[in-house]
Amino acid sequence: MSIIPLEALPLETLQRRSSTKWRTYGSDVLPLFVAETDFPLAPLITSALRTAVELGDTGYTPSDPGVRDAFASFAARRFDWVVDADRVRTTGDVMMGVVEILRAVTAPGDAVVITPPVYPPFTMTVEEAGCRVAPVPLRDTGAAWALDLDGIDAALADGARAVLLCNPHNPTGTVHSRETLAALARIAARHGAMVISDEIHAPLVYDDATFTPFLASSAEAAAVGYTVTSPSKAFNLAGLKCAVMVTGDERTAAVVRGLPSEVEWRTGLFGAIASVAALDAASDEWLDALRARLDLNRHLLADLLAAHLPRARYRLPDAGYLAWVDLSAYGWGDDPAGRILAEARVAVHHGPHFGAQGTGHVRVNFGCGPEVLTEAIARIGRLVGSPV
Repeated sequence: MSIIPLEALPLETLQRRSSTKWRTYGSDVLPLFVAETDFPLAPLITSALRTAVELGDTGYTPSDPGVRDAFASFAARRFDWVVDADRVRTTGDVMMGVVEILRAVTAPGDAVVITPPVYPPFTMTVEEAGCRVAPVPLRDTGAAWALDLDGIDAALADGARAVLLCNPHNPTGTVHSRETLAALARIAARHGAMVISDEIHAPLVYDDATFTPFLASSAEAAAVGYTVTSPSKAFNLAGLKCAVMVTGDERTAAVVRGLPSEVEWRTGLFGAIASVAALDAASDEWLDALRARLDLNRHLLADLLAAHLPRARYRLPDAGYLAWVDLSAYGWGDDPAGRILAEARVAVHHGPHFGAQGTGHVRVNFGCGPEVLTEAIARIGRLVGSPV
C-alpha cells in the first residue's frame, strides 16, 4: 500500500499557535528556524491528551507511566533493537538527561568531545555539567560528513573523558554507520571514556539510510554508552517534557539508577501520556506519512536552491527535517541569517551558533508545507544581486 504524505496545517491555523516558532517573530515572517513542525498531531496523541484534559489528569507523573515498555516496543519494531525496559528511565528532555549523565561520569573541569557543527545546546550542556568543550569537527569527505575518529582518539588520549555524540547529526542530518559507531566505541573503551548519544532524530531516518542505535552497534558500545532520546522531535512534543535515558549494560544502568530522583521526577505527565501514544504501533502510519512528506521536502529544497540560490551548497540529509545550507558564496557575512530575517522576512537558524564551522551557513527547517518552503526560498533568492 502506498503511503500518502502528511499534509501541513494551513498557515492561518499555525499562526494561532503560541509556541516559540510562532511567537518569536511577527506574522510577516516565515519561521524556519527552531525545530518545531507544522503538521497535525498523530491522532492517538490527540485522543490521549484530550482524554487527560477531560479527566483533569494534570497531577504528578508516576514512577512508571508506561514509557519504558512503550519505548522498548518501539525500538524493537522500528530499529530492530532489543531494549531491556528495566534499563529505561525518563526525564524532562534530552538535554536534561545528557547533563545529568555527564555530571555522573565526569569530574569538574574534565573535557568532553563534541563534533561541530553541532546543536548549540551541546556546548551549553557540557559547560552546565562543569566540564570543558573539546571540539573535534566533523570531516567533510567531499561526498558526506563523517566523524573524525582519529581526532576523537587524540582528544581522549589528551584527557577528554566523554564524547557527546549526535546521531542522526544535527544540523547535517548525517546518520553514522554501524562500523563507525563500533569504531568510536572501541576508541572510547581503550581510553576508559564514555559516549553519550543523542538519538532524538532517529525516528525520521529516510529509506536510503540505515540507523543503528549506538548501544546496538557492538558489545563495547553497550558497555561504554548511554542513549538519550525522545519522540518529541518526530511527533512535535517538545513542550510536553518527556525523554528517555537508555543503557545496555549493568554498570551503566547503575549510573542512571543512581541519578537523583529529581531527574526522573522532572518528566511531564502530559509528556509521558503523549510519548506512550506516539510510540504505540497505532501511530506508525502517521509517522510513515510524515517521513514521506519530509522526504519530498528535502528534495524540493534541493530544487528550490538550484532555482533561486544556485551557488548555495546543500547535501540531502539522511534524516530529519533540518537542512544545513552554505551561503558563503553570496558574501552575506559570517551569519547570513541576520540579513535574511531583516530583508527577506524569513527566520532561519544562525550557522555560527553551531560552531566556527557554521560561518556563512544557515540551518533551514523544512518540516512545513511545500508552499511555505517554496515561498521562503523564493524570498531569500530575491536578495541575490541586491546591495549588501
